[in-house]
Amino acid sequence: MMEKHYLIAVLIFVPCLLLRIRCATAQVGYSGKEKDALAALKTSFNHPFLNANWTGDPCFMSQPSMWYGIQCTNFSIIGRVTGIVLDSMELRSNIKLDAFMDFTELATLSLKNNSLWGNMMDFSLNLKLTHIDMSGNILHGEISHSLLSLGMLELLLLQDNDFGGPIPEFNQLTLKAFNVSNNNLSGLIPITHALQAFGYDSFSGNAGLCGPPSSILCNSSSTVRGIDNPASGQVGELSSSKSEVKLSVYWFLLDVAALVVVILLFLLYYKKSQKLKKMMKQLEMNKSASTNQDEKGEVGDDKDKRIEEGRQDQTMKAAEVEGQDQHKRGKLEFVQPHGADDHQIFEMGDLLKASAESLGNGIFGNSYKAEIVTMNNVAGNQIKQSVVVKRLRDLKPLVSEDFTKQLQVIASLKHPNLLPLLAYYFSKNEKLLLYKYIRKGNLFNRLFGKRVPDRIPFGWRSRLIVAQGVARALEYLHRNATSSIQSGSSSSSTSTSTSTAPHGNLKSTNVLLDDNDGVLVSDYGFASVVAIPVATQRMVIYKSPEYQKSKKVSKASDVWSYGSLVLELLTGKISACTAQPGLNGVDLCSWVHRAVREEWTAEIFDREITMHRRASSDMVRLLKIAMRCCDPSPEKRPGMDEIVRELENIRVTESEVDEDESSSLDQSLTDESVSATALPARYK
Repeated sequence: MMEKHYLIAVLIFVPCLLLRIRCATAQVGYSGKEKDALAALKTSFNHPFLNANWTGDPCFMSQPSMWYGIQCTNFSIIGRVTGIVLDSMELRSNIKLDAFMDFTELATLSLKNNSLWGNMMDFSLNLKLTHIDMSGNILHGEISHSLLSLGMLELLLLQDNDFGGPIPEFNQLTLKAFNVSNNNLSGLIPITHALQAFGYDSFSGNAGLCGPPSSILCNSSSTVRGIDNPASGQVGELSSSKSEVKLSVYWFLLDVAALVVVILLFLLYYKKSQKLKKMMKQLEMNKSASTNQDEKGEVGDDKDKRIEEGRQDQTMKAAEVEGQDQHKRGKLEFVQPHGADDHQIFEMGDLLKASAESLGNGIFGNSYKAEIVTMNNVAGNQIKQSVVVKRLRDLKPLVSEDFTKQLQVIASLKHPNLLPLLAYYFSKNEKLLLYKYIRKGNLFNRLFGKRVPDRIPFGWRSRLIVAQGVARALEYLHRNATSSIQSGSSSSSTSTSTSTAPHGNLKSTNVLLDDNDGVLVSDYGFASVVAIPVATQRMVIYKSPEYQKSKKVSKASDVWSYGSLVLELLTGKISACTAQPGLNGVDLCSWVHRAVREEWTAEIFDREITMHRRASSDMVRLLKIAMRCCDPSPEKRPGMDEIVRELENIRVTESEVDEDESSSLDQSLTDESVSATALPARYK
């Protein structure tokens, strides 16, 4: 009976498998065409970053694409390109009309804010496109009528180009966003349901357009285009593509039918086998009962035992399933030993159940404070601990091994002035970093928070301790981190230069103050894992003079960031290179130079430290160090080891700490030695 079921399964499953192989072979052909098309785009763009990053297979099995800006999905073992997103990369190219015709699974195309020119591409074979954003380029000619064939189109943004001629009669009711403003379009705005649903802002900046929703009336010679008229001339062009779509649908339906048949056969087999086992077990129990009537009690005990064993078996299976689910979604990997820094090991489930409080949005992602409750197995009581969880985003395409390697390098860096990494989590859709929560917050809030009457002054001694602690942390990173971090970075020239800045993002929000007035530097070592276009826009080192001039950064770029941070400590003003969105920063180096040159030096220093008159010479010494660090020429900046030695010679005495707060520095800071020695050559 069972052999018959197996025969039926084989007879049905084998043809389905052959059909699936045939379908997969067709997909391989499509994949090869897509790779050739991407290679053509790479040649056309000739962009250094893409030349280094677009290597190997763009889509392979179930892994995310390793190619920057390329999104993939999978058909069996063959990946297909579903998205091309290359925004704001300064691409300069004349893209061919058929550049995207081989991407038949393409759903998203975004090339906004580049310098692409030429006529609009042909999208007649990209029937799955839903999002197109070509805004902010210099494309010309007419808007392609091939767009009318895209029945699933939801977003079309073509503003800020040089398109001319009339607007095609778009009438896709799926359209949710549409903008052709600031072009050279002319004629009547089509009176279709889809286009008339948008306001005038979607059409503004085109002097030749008329008709609603604009207030410009068309003259009598204008040809009125009716509602819902299909574009002419499209049937012949689309017949081949429609047949390909129908064929793909047939293959898909056949695969689904085969899968359903196989599932039904296995269900039938399972049901029959369970019924047969039940019958055999019942027969065995009846036979035992008839053999010896006195063994009823034993049989009952055996039955209870079997029931108990069944329960234990179910418990073990449930635990196994739970473990498999845990494996699928990943687990927390702790890099600090149990008990280090008073933290306790916990599971991902504990973290998911913890209460969370948002701490803000940084360049690497959002940060949250999580209150985790675990049980002490020895004492039997609850243990509460607070951790900071960073949800990383905008990373380079990294596989688990690369991500783990980079995190292990960061975890190996141990110094009293570095915030240690506790644990990390990696999955396809989520990357988390966990740190100990520092209750007193960061230096930015301590420096620039509201100065209410009951505020505890941030005095000279505390600021000098911060400057010394940050310098020690940077000196340690420069001694130990550069080669290790560089080994995990990309092979591109820009990425390699970035990796030679061991911190890369030093600013007041990344300097934390613990309960014992200790200084902890955070967010170090991530320059080699952040996507380069994102890093150049957001990280501090890319605002240094050398990057603005030669597009290169180094250890000296970290020194420049340190100098800017010390100037913030001394002046109480926000530096322009680290100012958060919505805040106006100051070019502190230029501003200090002007203050010295015009002899109003006393106004350089924050009022909270001008109370310490006897420390005036030490403040000037620290100011000179900061100005040397901010020298426009990287070669003239001191190394972090030299800076640490000089800072160790600045010591705060008790008399300076307890000094009368009514005294000031107005006379002591007009010394000519400041203007003579404090400033780099550029500022003299």
